[in-house]
Amino acid sequence: MTVSAEPLLKVRDLTKHFHLKGGGKVHAVDGVSFDLGNSETLSIVGESGCGKSTIARLVTRLHEPTSGSVIFDGMDLLTLGHSRMRAMRREMQLIFQDPYASLDTRRTVGYAVREPLIIHGIGDKPMRIKRMYHLLETVGLDAEAADRYPHEFSGGQRQRIGIARALSLGPKLIIADEPVSALDVSIQSQTLNLLVRLRREFRLSYIFISHDLAVVKHISDRVAVMYLGRFVEVANVDDLFEKPLHPYTVSLISAIPQPRVGERPGRIILQGDVPDPSSPPPGCPFHPRCSEAMPVCSRVTPKEVDVGTPGSPHLVSCHLFSSGQDR
Repeated sequence: MTVSAEPLLKVRDLTKHFHLKGGGKVHAVDGVSFDLGNSETLSIVGESGCGKSTIARLVTRLHEPTSGSVIFDGMDLLTLGHSRMRAMRREMQLIFQDPYASLDTRRTVGYAVREPLIIHGIGDKPMRIKRMYHLLETVGLDAEAADRYPHEFSGGQRQRIGIARALSLGPKLIIADEPVSALDVSIQSQTLNLLVRLRREFRLSYIFISHDLAVVKHISDRVAVMYLGRFVEVANVDDLFEKPLHPYTVSLISAIPQPRVGERPGRIILQGDVPDPSSPPPGCPFHPRCSEAMPVCSRVTPKEVDVGTPGSPHLVSCHLFSSGQDR
């Protein structure tokens, strides 16, 4: 798809280190940079604990970055005071992994969808009610859902309620943090199709966070593969799945279940565990588990290089490419 020349979101060298009580620090996010265009979906994938959700909280300043910059719609969010940042959050909303935990069980669904409008002082009561009914209809729920409570709905329906609430303020950016991982497979597909339709109708941009590459393939324009706080590969979704470059990406794609035997070489089983983020290995963070590691990998952090074509960048951080060696 064509994206505007000026990105909606520009993140540069975003870093977050959490300090431990006994000394030391956790390298949750370590120098991440990316752009997000208007009406574009960037998916961030990786194993649990790699820093995906921390990025979501840093972009929205629910966590304060250790360093780096976040430019949203031309404004540096890290320079804003509390009141201006609160107003800016109208333009960026979150969809959470657990829709039940994110809803107040004591409030009706109708109130949950109206609440952001109330908090930000938008419209009068009739306007809020009208918008609430419109949003419930938009996500596929009947009008009578407004008077019911979250426990009366299925997981998929609750996630639709969460999506309606995220849309209530008319945001430009939605950050969806594992929005379908808690749902049945059949419901996952319905929810993904809904998100795709809403992006088109409302001209939304998405940051879609997931550990499931099969899900990501369905919804993404570009994919960023994350490992131990860093992006190791970023590419157009078709390029990434057709020609993955980083050994970690190759292993993740090999683990996607296939409907027919023989469509892809066997699964690559990674050895060992993800290193402790409070004590990351020197050099390339993936080298202790990489079957193609070279001596330089344990000493030098690889630089990000673009091995794509004009108009379709394919970024990879791996000495197999930065050193000029071909896989």
